Amino acid sequence: MSKITVAQSAGFCFGVKRAIEMAYQQIENNEKTYSYGPLIHNKEVTGDLEKKGLTIIESLDNIFEGAILVRSHGVGKALYDALEEKGLPVVDGTCPFVKKIHSIVKENHDANKGIIIAGSSQHPEVVGINGWCENAAKIIETPEEASALDLQDGAEYIIVVQTTFRQSRFDEIVAELKKKKIHLLVFNTICSATEKRQAEAVSLSQNVDKMIVIGDKKSSNTQKLVEICRKNCENTVHIETICDLVLNNFSKNDKIGITAGASTPPAIIKEVVVTMSEAFDNAVQNLGGSEEISFEQMLEESLVTLHTGDVVKGTVIQVVNEEVSVNLGYKSDGVIPRGEFSGDPTVIPSKVIQPGDEIEVFVVRVNDGDGNVLLSKKRIEAQKGMEEIEAAFNEKSVVTGTVTEVVKGGLIAVVNGVRVFIPSSQVSNRFIEDLSVFKGQELDFNIIEMDRVKRRIIGGRKALVEKEISAKRATLFASIEAGVKATGKVSRLTDFGAFVDLGGVDGLIHISEMSWGRITNPKEILKEGQAVEVLILDVDKEKGKISLSLKDNNMNPWNLAVEKYAVGTIVEGKVVRMVPFGAFVELEPGVDGLVHISQIANKHVVKPEDELKVGQVISVKVLEVNTEQKKISLSKRQAEAPAEEAAEEIVETEA
Repeated sequence: MSKITVAQSAGFCFGVKRAIEMAYQQIENNEKTYSYGPLIHNKEVTGDLEKKGLTIIESLDNIFEGAILVRSHGVGKALYDALEEKGLPVVDGTCPFVKKIHSIVKENHDANKGIIIAGSSQHPEVVGINGWCENAAKIIETPEEASALDLQDGAEYIIVVQTTFRQSRFDEIVAELKKKKIHLLVFNTICSATEKRQAEAVSLSQNVDKMIVIGDKKSSNTQKLVEICRKNCENTVHIETICDLVLNNFSKNDKIGITAGASTPPAIIKEVVVTMSEAFDNAVQNLGGSEEISFEQMLEESLVTLHTGDVVKGTVIQVVNEEVSVNLGYKSDGVIPRGEFSGDPTVIPSKVIQPGDEIEVFVVRVNDGDGNVLLSKKRIEAQKGMEEIEAAFNEKSVVTGTVTEVVKGGLIAVVNGVRVFIPSSQVSNRFIEDLSVFKGQELDFNIIEMDRVKRRIIGGRKALVEKEISAKRATLFASIEAGVKATGKVSRLTDFGAFVDLGGVDGLIHISEMSWGRITNPKEILKEGQAVEVLILDVDKEKGKISLSLKDNNMNPWNLAVEKYAVGTIVEGKVVRMVPFGAFVELEPGVDGLVHISQIANKHVVKPEDELKVGQVISVKVLEVNTEQKKISLSKRQAEAPAEEAAEEIVETEA
């Protein structure tokens, strides 16, 4: 007894099915509609549509009213421009996978990159793609053509591929192009349904005695199926309808495989299968009887059934105003409003999803009032996210969420569409005054409290941060030592100094270690977040304290103090500080000397303030220099003595 096996993906792909649905819908609404070129490569389907009122045109000449149905193969930009100029409405049946190629080509052509298309130059899909780069693409169909292609050395090129192209040949073409001295960006735009159909054809044809491929003779993807099957099964026949099938070529003991191109309607496939099954007394149970049925009826039967609450997969058709249209294989398209796309309000649908992408959705309502199916991606995220969060809560594992809001008392982070509240006391191991710095950041945290019924979920980072800091502290204290330099970032400023993050552990730069000169506030030379190189002065592992310095010893002004301020020389300095026993005078930043109260004037001075003021510039004589103790003794009285003696001599001479 013969065995008949039908490929799972045989027949209409979703793009073709969608275009035909649009055509029948236009006819049902009694709207005058033209198809720009044959809707699909199948004369049985196009003939049925023409009988019902769809007119096929090849030019817009003499067309002044009615809608123009763009076929699934797509068209170039020029036609859209012409339709807009004529004011004719467009029913766009372009396959979303093809639309995706149009976008890629236009974007890269606008960026002055060369465009290469792998496919048949005569195929309407390729002609349409070329129309999105001003017909400037280089079109190739074989590895030999790729090898012979004249390309500019060092230039940037992209390659896209006809959706129905054979994967193995495309790989060979890309391999040839990569041998050239160009910058090549590869976009594998072969339709996933095509890949699946071709893979099934390979597997099936390797395991049968005879193979039947059903599809129009002009259908490119059908021809490729024939080519694939004949490589594995010599007894492969290509038929358009049951009328082309010669039953005498088959016997009852044959293992027979059947596949069909993307433009082959279910009715034709069913007729072939049922006829063969009846002929060999081997009825196929899952395909039912052989009664006559119209293309429109078969199309309706092939559609899925939807119910509110279903979770289904579909294919993105388009994204308009951040509203996503999805083909579900249902008689109406599904719509995901912006608010139902993601639980993260910062996610922009058009940035993360494109026409042709597969997407899993939740059916909110089968009819939203406008005939569309209302969908939600956010609810799928929330369901999966809730399961992940519950598992993390039970297992005490870490989750990652994006902070979307700063609210009173903490943060809101979204984990796979689920909102988690992180109290301010749990954001870190220390108080953080401005929580807005976390907005938009990804944070790791634990789930410390969860009530699924009330949807109360609380996250905490405090223990996690403390654990991380403890590990970093242990690593750091094991590796650092006094006298070496390190890099860090200023984490906090105080009046007495600056704390520097050395990699999870803070060290302190006291204000006295920030400069050789005199400063009154750390903010004069540092700011929070600034990267700095510091010298480690001391490490106290028991107390967990690290003392740091910004001072560069090579710039220590005391190194040259003996030479610059030799004993007996007279120099200028600025009074910077008063003490009961004298005044400190700055000779240069980092070098202060003391004018003892007895050396301020050539008379008895009760208080230094009686003779000097802070900020006053005075001349002083160097009496002593001690570089080890960083002390210099100065005298204002002796510096002024020569001038006083000279004045006395003048007075005596005049007398």
